Amino acid sequence: MEIIVAFGIAVLTGSGVWLILRPRTFQVIVGLSLLSYAVNLFIFVMGWVRAGAPPIVGTAGIPDPSRFADPLPQALVLTAIVIAFATTALLMVVLLAARGLTGTDHVDGREPDQ
Repeated sequence: MEIIVAFGIAVLTGSGVWLILRPRTFQVIVGLSLLSYAVNLFIFVMGWVRAGAPPIVGTAGIPDPSRFADPLPQALVLTAIVIAFATTALLMVVLLAARGLTGTDHVDGREPDQ
């Protein structure tokens, strides 16, 4: 299972980096999104979810850390998803404004043949 998840993270990271290096701004935005998904998946996998384990430590007795799930990676990933969505929406608005002003979506603001 770990090999499949690691391969998925590698594919997302590779695709994200490849798209970030493309000359079109929409491809750069999609690449940044894929890269953020890869990082979120990596953080989530590092905290590895255990089924049936409670994330909250009770007040009775001394808690055994091996019996509880770590809620920190899940909280970090949830926060990162919200921030990434807001950033992507902002970048899309900036992309549309820049395309309206320049007439192109090339990262340099001009087409290669001009």
